[in-house]
Amino acid sequence: MDVSWRAGWLGLWVGLWMLAPMALPGATPVQQQLNALTAAAQGKRVGLITNPSGCDEAGNLDTDYLLHTNGVNITAFFAPEHGLRGSLPPGQSGGDYVDPQTGIPVYAVYGARNAPTDAQLANVDLLVFDLQDVGARFYTFVWTMTYCLEAAARNGKPFYVIDRPNPIGGMRVEGAPNTVNYGLVGRLGSGAAFGVATRHGMTAGEMAWMWNDEWMSPRAELHVITVPNWNRTEWWAGTGRVFVPPSPNLRTADAADVYPGTCVFEGSNLSVGRGTDKPFEQTGAPFINGSDWAACLNTNNLAGVRFETVAFKPTSPPWANQNCGGVRLVVTNRDTFDPIRTGLFMLQTVYLMYPSNVSITSYAANLMGVPELQNLIKTNGVSEIIAGWQANLAQFRVLRRRYLLYPEAPPSFGSIRMPDPPRAQVELSWVALNGRFYRLSRRDSLSAPWNTTADYAGAGNELTVTNALAPGGGFYRLELLP
Repeated sequence: MDVSWRAGWLGLWVGLWMLAPMALPGATPVQQQLNALTAAAQGKRVGLITNPSGCDEAGNLDTDYLLHTNGVNITAFFAPEHGLRGSLPPGQSGGDYVDPQTGIPVYAVYGARNAPTDAQLANVDLLVFDLQDVGARFYTFVWTMTYCLEAAARNGKPFYVIDRPNPIGGMRVEGAPNTVNYGLVGRLGSGAAFGVATRHGMTAGEMAWMWNDEWMSPRAELHVITVPNWNRTEWWAGTGRVFVPPSPNLRTADAADVYPGTCVFEGSNLSVGRGTDKPFEQTGAPFINGSDWAACLNTNNLAGVRFETVAFKPTSPPWANQNCGGVRLVVTNRDTFDPIRTGLFMLQTVYLMYPSNVSITSYAANLMGVPELQNLIKTNGVSEIIAGWQANLAQFRVLRRRYLLYPEAPPSFGSIRMPDPPRAQVELSWVALNGRFYRLSRRDSLSAPWNTTADYAGAGNELTVTNALAPGGGFYRLELLP
């Protein structure tokens, strides 16, 4: 039975097929997705782009399930950054070899090449992407996916995405869309004025659909096997899934929460704690007094986070096997916490405290999508830097909304109250997501047109506005803008 349908419900046909997971009795969501894949892959030769993050809710490898499924023939593995086993350091994929456990050839799609060669795809009928993304533009997996998608299109091979939840939620969209092609930390589509926001709020399947439709020619035959019942408002804990590290130093969902901001330190001479128990949740260097830095950061009352003094000894450069002083981030409210603003503020603060010790490279600009960030952070305020990307971010939000496979939760009023007489005003309250914008409209009667009263920026907490009532009252509408 054909379990796919075209995306005509969005008014678009872009070469996308969504596979409805097969809801067999007792099957978990991932098992439902794998059942849909195995139905499509019967009698086919499968090329699998994966690592240990390609797993079910309990951490069992999807590869093991597929290898023991009748009619599924995996003829090639394609290894992203960190290799097929997900254990290699950053910047490595392990090269080409034959997997000793399965006897199946493994081809690197990171390093010397970014995608399978035509010869490697000659023994493949369809390509499958099964990796856990982390919701930040500079994480390499989604860009490996786009390169492989292009190779599939060039060779006429169907491309399947086993979609997965975005671990930092699918509602928040923050950070600068890149305006330069940074390759595996942020591609720029052909002819595009801007790319993807640092925190894009999309799943890998949605990213694949957008890339295929907007910036590919020829387009691939793309199939996205959607996540059953995923809610965009969910953080990782709400999914009920074990967090299997997609790479050696992104070990927990807590690290994923702060990663869109703290990764900027990869473009500096500070350590992000690689090899410690809290990589990306802490950063420092031998010349830093962690108590002083933490005190400075805490006095600025950044929303949703506090900073603790920490000492650690990383095992990787910079400062490998040296004692480092620094700070650890503790997120106290994920709804108000802004990782990107926080990361930039941390970088600027430590530079101002240690200007002769801290060095910032152009790689920081590449990561955050802000040209010349390594210089701007020394002279401009963080709010000024953030203001510089808002126009492109607004355009990206509009583009992104076209490719959402899972609906955004509509906003609703938490309370509507009229103060004491003369009741000439109304107070309207709702929880407004950080980084999103809301439009409040009103009309005086059911037959009257809607008129916008104002647009409001969310900050992750309850927003209350007061509006004057016309005689006889009125009607109000709340919209979540792209």
